[in-house]
Amino acid sequence: MTATLPTATVELDPRRHRGPIDRRLFGSFVEHMGRGIYTGLYEPTHATADAFGFRQDVGELIDELGVTVIRYPGGNFVSGYDWRDGIGPKETRPRRLDPAWRTIETNQIGTDEFLQWTKRRGVEPMMAVNLGTAGVRSAASLVEYCNIAGGTSWSDLRRQNGAADPYGVALWCLGNEMDGSWQLGHTDAEHYAALAAEAGKAMKCVDPTIKLIACGSSSDLEPTFGYWDSTVLERCWDTVDFISMHGYYYERDGDRRSFLASGAHMDEYIDGIAATIDAVGARKHSRKQIGISFDEWNVWNIPRFPSPATMPIDVGGPRLEEVYSTVDAVVVGDLISSLLNHSDRVAIGCQAQLVNVIAPIVTAAGGPAWRQTIFYPMATAAGLARGNSLQALVRVDSLATGRYGDVPALAVSASHDVETGEVAVFLTNRTESELVVSLQCRAFDTVAVRSAVVISADRRGPLARDDASSAAPKALTVTADGAAVSVVLPAESWSALALQTTS
Repeated sequence: MTATLPTATVELDPRRHRGPIDRRLFGSFVEHMGRGIYTGLYEPTHATADAFGFRQDVGELIDELGVTVIRYPGGNFVSGYDWRDGIGPKETRPRRLDPAWRTIETNQIGTDEFLQWTKRRGVEPMMAVNLGTAGVRSAASLVEYCNIAGGTSWSDLRRQNGAADPYGVALWCLGNEMDGSWQLGHTDAEHYAALAAEAGKAMKCVDPTIKLIACGSSSDLEPTFGYWDSTVLERCWDTVDFISMHGYYYERDGDRRSFLASGAHMDEYIDGIAATIDAVGARKHSRKQIGISFDEWNVWNIPRFPSPATMPIDVGGPRLEEVYSTVDAVVVGDLISSLLNHSDRVAIGCQAQLVNVIAPIVTAAGGPAWRQTIFYPMATAAGLARGNSLQALVRVDSLATGRYGDVPALAVSASHDVETGEVAVFLTNRTESELVVSLQCRAFDTVAVRSAVVISADRRGPLARDDASSAAPKALTVTADGAAVSVVLPAESWSALALQTTS
């Protein structure tokens, strides 16, 4: 006797939405760490290098990935970095020891090279200032260097260094993970909040148009989680525009089911920070809207890698070069759905990182560049998600997990472009069996399936260069009957449906 497959129902209505999806949700992160920059983005001797030394094969993959904003230069690196080391003639730039990752930083890439590269690539830069071992004056001077047209010492130095026009950098991070004991200059919430408020004030005195991102908790596992965020917001409320979140996920103790439910944990994490923002705003009787910048997120098997303290000091040696699996790709898709489902609160998202370091893109020095498994869900979602984030009504059984308790067996996010009628639906089947999903789209006049693809967690273990392409999305059979769309999702899978509607 054939067993009946479990089912789920999803209702989509264009009138039920969270508002427009900010394109900055599809961002990335580049840090001076390992091979993230040197032999990653930048390799002047490479066959594809442009006139500035940047690899064009990597650039083409970045375009394909759909990256909209890139955070730089750290990360832990920024807390020991003097931005002045990375400007001026390259031959006179100092070689410095970066204590965060125990590497020798040659400073061949710095502020000007990065900002000019982002302009050529058509992506928005998101700069971080050092509030670990530097402070207010250094932060304000960097804004002056980047954003003032001329007539001041720092802006004239930029012009002398070859950039006649200001860069107009809009997004600025006030340090990095200052709640973490691993961070250079780590301090308590009160001291960081006071420093961030003063640095932010000075930076906005230089350029009142910039937007500032305060350091939130680097993890909800930190002992100061919640208290840190509340304290920072209380002190910095009138100065900052966003508070940051960081989150990394991996399979713990062989608990694959909990790992596949990582998006459910991200949902709770974001909801907690959003509630903290609202509570502070209520106490202040303020109508100001503080956004969330989830500017570090990814799958990263942290215990697999040695502590930086045990690594040899070198130049551009490998650091955190994670090799990803198909289950990692499914989880990344699930995390993207969580961000889309919180697009009314999360305006910026940065998958960490971009090249070689826990990254969707990997390079060989002097050789090719290729896509990792986690490249595919990011590129697919960035290409399809447009317009408003729909509030999908999902009816599905719960799934018991060891780490996160009962979670929905199916995670759903969706978008609707009012102008074109295009609807994108992203579905994560977290269960070990196939799942029959019925999409009810009765609020639309017509519904047609444009495309449907799936990534299944059907390959165990990491997939190296020659195998990673096997995780590319495969065609998925979908049937449409009037306003109803039906699909059978493979076990442990992430799917993306592109629909054409009229209403």
